[in-house]
This record gives sequence, C-alpha cells and structure tokens, in this order.
Amino acid sequence: SGPLTDVVNLKITANGAPVEWRRDPFDMFVILLDAPAKTTALEVDLSYLSPIAGGNFTAGPNSTANLAVLSWNTLLLFPPGKDASEIFVEGTIRVPDGWRVASALDHDDAGKFQRATLATYVDSPVILGRYFKTVALPAVPNAPVHRINIVSESNGDLEAPATFAADYARLVAEAGAAFGSYHFSKYDWLLTLSDDVAHFGLEHHESSDNRMPEATLSEDVLRRGLGSLLSHEYAHSWNGKFRRPAAMLSPDYQKPMDGSLLWVYEGLTQYMGLLLATRSGLWSQEYYRENLANVAAGFDIQPGRTWRPLADTATAAQLLFPSADAWRSLRRGTDFYDESILLWLEVDSIIRAKTDGRASLDDFTRRFHGGPGGKPEVKPYTFDDIVANLNAVAPYDWRTHLTTRITSLSPRAPMAGVTANGWKLVFNDTPNEAVAGSEKRNKLVDVSHSLGLTIREDGTIRDAILGRPAANAGIGPGMKIVAVNGRGYTRAVLEAALKEKGTMDLLMENNNFFRTHSVDYHDGLRYPHLVRDESVKDGLATVLAAKAK
Repeated sequence: SGPLTDVVNLKITANGAPVEWRRDPFDMFVILLDAPAKTTALEVDLSYLSPIAGGNFTAGPNSTANLAVLSWNTLLLFPPGKDASEIFVEGTIRVPDGWRVASALDHDDAGKFQRATLATYVDSPVILGRYFKTVALPAVPNAPVHRINIVSESNGDLEAPATFAADYARLVAEAGAAFGSYHFSKYDWLLTLSDDVAHFGLEHHESSDNRMPEATLSEDVLRRGLGSLLSHEYAHSWNGKFRRPAAMLSPDYQKPMDGSLLWVYEGLTQYMGLLLATRSGLWSQEYYRENLANVAAGFDIQPGRTWRPLADTATAAQLLFPSADAWRSLRRGTDFYDESILLWLEVDSIIRAKTDGRASLDDFTRRFHGGPGGKPEVKPYTFDDIVANLNAVAPYDWRTHLTTRITSLSPRAPMAGVTANGWKLVFNDTPNEAVAGSEKRNKLVDVSHSLGLTIREDGTIRDAILGRPAANAGIGPGMKIVAVNGRGYTRAVLEAALKEKGTMDLLMENNNFFRTHSVDYHDGLRYPHLVRDESVKDGLATVLAAKAK
C-alpha cells in the first residue's frame, strides 16, 4: 500500500536490452524476472508520483513548489533476500537552483551523498527547499552535535523565538539525563513547515522527519505541538531505533513485523517524549497535567475498551493506522500511544513506592537504554527483557502486572498512576488548554465530555461515542449539524445552548435526509482537569522536574 502505488514507468534492462518483468501475485513488493545469460548488472529506471492529497505518513503529500521531503525507499528497488546492512548505496539528488539540502547522511552542496548501506539510506530521509534554515543547538556536555534543519514556504515562516535553540538544547540535556548516553554520532531534526504536506513525525536513528503547519514557529499552540513532536521522535532514537523489539526486525524488509510490543516501542516513547518536553520547559507542568487529564478522561468514556484490549491495538496496528475516524471510540485506533502514558506513569509510581523513592522509571531507562553510546546500533529486546530490567530496578511481579494491564477489558481508564501521584480527575466548565490546542491543530470542536461528539469545522460529526447523550439520541458519524434549537449551527451557538443546560434539539442532515434529534443532556460544558488530592504527596511534580545538571 501507500508509496508502492505511486511507482510508475518501471523499466528494467540488461546489457542495453529490455528485460520482461512481472509482479509477484502474493507479495506486491516483489518484482520477478529472468535475467539473460551472462548478465552482470541490471539497470532499473522508474518514476515516483508525488501524492497531492490523502495518504498516511510517507504516502501523503511530500512536496510543493518550494520544498520537498525525499524518502529513499520510495525511489529504488534492491535485490531481495539480502540483509539491507550488506547492500551499499551511493545517492545523488539534482537540487534545484537556490535550494538547500539537509539529511543525517553526509553530502555536498551539489547533492551527492556519502556511500552507505541501504539500511542507512532508508533510515536517512532528506529535506530540501528554497527557504531553508539550520539552527545549531548550543553544546551540551557529553552530547554530540544537534541541529534543527527547517524548510518552509516562505522566509517568514522560518523565524523562531529567540530562545528556540536554547530550549531544544535543554531537551538534549534532559534526554541524556534520562537515558544515560547518546547512541548516535550527531542528530538532525528535519522540520518541514507547510500547509500542503502530510503532517506527522517519523523516527530515524540519527534524524527524524517532522512535518507541521506553516505557522508553527509563530503560534504558541502549534509550538507546543512541535515541542511534543520533536521530543517524541527524538526519544525514538533510544526507544525504537537503538532498543527495538526483536520481532520488529526485518533485515531485508520482507519479513513481516510483529507489533505486539508497540505499547513499549511507541507507548514508552509517548510517555518519555511528553516527559522530556516538560522537563526541558517546552511544556509547562500545568500543560502536561491538562494533557494528562484529557488523555485519562478520553479513555474513561471509550466503549471500545470493553472488547479490544490495549494489546490488540498494538498487534493490529497495521489495520488501525489507516482506519476511519468514524466510530473510532468503539473500534479503537492506535491509541497504544496515549494509553501507555497512563501505563508507564503507573510503573514509575510502583517503582518509587517499592523503593521508598530511591528509584524511579529513570533508573530503568538508564539501565535499558544506556551503555557506551557514540554511534548508531541496534540492541533487540523481548518482553522478558523488559520484565528482567524492571525487576533489577525494583523487584515486583512485573510480568503479571504488565500482562494484566495490556489485556484488560475494563471500561474505565487505568488511573492508578495519576491517583498514586496525588491527583484526581474532575470536570467543570473551565476550558482545558490541551483540548483547545488539539481542537485548533485538528480543526475540530470537541464536546466529548458533554454531548459525546467530536465535530469538524463544517458541523459534520467526526465521531459519536456510544452511551453518551448524542449517540443515545440517534446521532452518528457522518451526519451534519444544520441547526441548534432552531438556529443555524456555529460553535458559538452550540456552546451557548450547552450553557443553558436544557434539552437540545439538533437538526441533522444525513445523506440529504433531515431530522431533528432531541438530546437529553443538562450538565452544560464539561472539560477534564486534574486537581490535587492533598491527602497524597504530589509525586507528579517530582516526576516532571528537570533532571539535567
């Protein structure tokens, strides 16, 4: 799927003569051919169609008139059955006049890249653009060189706050304190700012491919989103690239991967990414708590928890990544990312309790992700390795605990890590800053905790949560709100009606049919927050405090 569909004009020749090829009917990524006798080399010519809309990750839009993101794996074929670390590649890009290039691969201004293995090339995307800036971060003791390379649609979009470099240098220092060493010779964040490319982050060992809206550096909400994105992908260099589940290794890219441990690969990275963003000051502790409240509250009303455990969201990731937003609360998506925040926060609280505060999850990450460092390497692990390393930090029945958590079908969110750290979840009509940020980034109205809806800007229902008031009234995804209590729909009109706390009549359009649904709801606007439980010590403040000296 994805980029494979955009490979066209494929022609293969040997000694100047065409060679007939055919696709393997059972593996769409394999090309079959019979090479003529005495053939010593094959010449492969192909074109790649840059997507203009839709698609996930690297299958989404990746270029505009002013910039491009190049993923080498979309542009080449290679001999099957051979370890990618044993195939060597030399790459060259014809760079448009006036454009500049950035990559973890060494290269010259003419676009010629170092000779390296196929595995290194696939792990080293390239950004290039007309409007380009490299931000060299201040030196951090014992850390290699770090840079943030930015391409955008205009020079104005490249302007960052005066503290930008220093802020991310603190991230580098906090990562070093949390993980114990750096497993790369240098690190390049590749940041693409455009409203016309797919927005996501993708981890690599010595770099990361990060794509955000054009206004990211100038708007507070988007800069917070950038902070969590760059922190997450950076943490992946340790957790995912250096330490990688053994079942997710595919040396020739043909062996299917087993994603059963994605609650570690992605889940622990999500936890650590947000933690590092907060410890370094990219997020405030208050904003972290607002986000944690939103995460916990969302899982607490998710009907899909009663049939699909966290473990299956990981195993079925390749099905869930491209799944629709409609009925996501019942289907569940790849929410092993966020549920694992609660899981690993609880692990941290158990370690602290079992050791009377002498150890924490930081001791596990330094033990598990540390070592000599200095260069990229891969150290595979299994579930048994996770259990063994946790036991080395704090003896406990970790196998049973983790297995219980990832296989649970409890309808309620796993809140033990929150409550053990002296906080509890409440709801009131004060807006949640993290919810507001998510709404802006995703262009949504989120009334999950009142009506049980997420609504697109044009009034179309993105998702309806079963068991909540709107779904109980017969409202579902794909319908569109036309009017609220007889008045044309806007966000302001909807919020005003919620504040009145009376039965709400919503005129809905459903495939050109119109019907008024009476929603029995009287509790007004509801947003999640964390408030202190003064009977318990505030452990969260300790968890979130900066650790780098």
